[in-house]
Amino acid sequence: MKITIGIEKSKQHSNSDFHQYLATLTGSIAIICTGMHFGWPSPSLPLLLDENSHIPMTNSDGSWLAVMPCMGAVVGCFLAAYFVDKIGRKISMLMTSPLYFAAWIMVAYSTCVGILHGARFLAGIADGIAFTAFPMYLGEIAHSSIRGLLGSSIPVTTILGFLLINIIGSYFDITSTALLSSVVPILHFIMFFFMPESPYYLLMSKKEEDAKSSLKIFRGVDDVSVELSRLSSAVAENAETTGSIWDLFTVKSNRKAVFIIMGIRAVQQLSGTTVITFYAKTIFRDAGSNLSSSTAAIIYFSIQLVVATLASILVDKTGRRPLLIFSIIGSGFALATEGIYIYIQTYTDIDMTSFHSIPVIALLVYVVVFNLGMGTIPLLLLGELFPTNVKAFALCLADIYFGIIVTAVSKFFQIMKDDFGMHVPFLAFTAFCVIGLIFIITSVPETKGKTLEEIQMYLRGEESKLEKNVT
Repeated sequence: MKITIGIEKSKQHSNSDFHQYLATLTGSIAIICTGMHFGWPSPSLPLLLDENSHIPMTNSDGSWLAVMPCMGAVVGCFLAAYFVDKIGRKISMLMTSPLYFAAWIMVAYSTCVGILHGARFLAGIADGIAFTAFPMYLGEIAHSSIRGLLGSSIPVTTILGFLLINIIGSYFDITSTALLSSVVPILHFIMFFFMPESPYYLLMSKKEEDAKSSLKIFRGVDDVSVELSRLSSAVAENAETTGSIWDLFTVKSNRKAVFIIMGIRAVQQLSGTTVITFYAKTIFRDAGSNLSSSTAAIIYFSIQLVVATLASILVDKTGRRPLLIFSIIGSGFALATEGIYIYIQTYTDIDMTSFHSIPVIALLVYVVVFNLGMGTIPLLLLGELFPTNVKAFALCLADIYFGIIVTAVSKFFQIMKDDFGMHVPFLAFTAFCVIGLIFIITSVPETKGKTLEEIQMYLRGEESKLEKNVT
């Protein structure tokens, strides 16, 4: 397949990207819903675990409540793997809104742990659909010059969801928090309804005129013949070998992409990010910070949001690998500091009064350096590394894997914290950062500035052909 890369890039770089940003903004509201459901345990679990809670609950119940969306996501991503190629990326995204809305209503009026578990599981189904369909949608509508920025909107808006639910949950009870949160999925449905479908999907569905119209909107120009020809060729080439889930393991380039994604997602979660989010208020309380747990958690997520936004801007300028390497090294140092402080404070007679700010500072340093790379780039890579004919299967597999790993790490955190002390999981996360650094240096490629087709050429080992096309 001949790719006219140089002509296309120079021609489209000056075009209007307004509708790409608009589709990203409106679609990301669903990801805010995801963040709000994922972050809900931070303000709500302490209330539910309190002895005066209207729903009696044990620590074990609470840990299962925290990870229940990950289990629901397994179901959701299977549904999404079917729907994204049958009814489209856009309709699949719109399906998440009623699911998120129903989950919040169930939370608002729940009277037992079982209903809460059901609500969280339902939200997880929506998460699985959203995190399969939206990375695919963004990767297919975005120009290569801003794909990193648009793709990074997913972790940024997830964090925004964490922040919103912590703010709301700090000032309202569980019922009011859920009812207020139920407005967000309604907003997503209304706004995203008017966005165009992915031109890739329209070409796969033999709707060339619709694909042309979609591409004109996203590129802001009337002449899209060059890019439409390239996309048509890419879709036709993929269609010649109908993809299946087994192609992820039997095709060398797909197998390489799976290895990269599984590795980087494992490193991301084994460095503790999701469980720290789940237990943010509890961690600040147990670490002995002078700040109230609610205030500390809001500060934590506010800084996380600012840094993730900065990372989304930097990722297309500095590249993926430099940010990942800096991020994993800094995260390791911050986690080690947190673990050592908690151990000294809890198990020695050393007076730590003069150093009471260390746990908050260490966690804030962690959130800064982690979100400069590790918090944003793994999801971006997920939308970049797979060809169209297996992308739905790849994202489905990645979501299942993510759910399993988050559930396992969350249970590990809860068991280690309860049985051996809070310092143990932090020191374990530090060790995983060291392993992660080695993996990033040896295995993660640089995708900055490459089209999706160029990335596939790299994964197939066609570097010489790629260099020829670029020049």
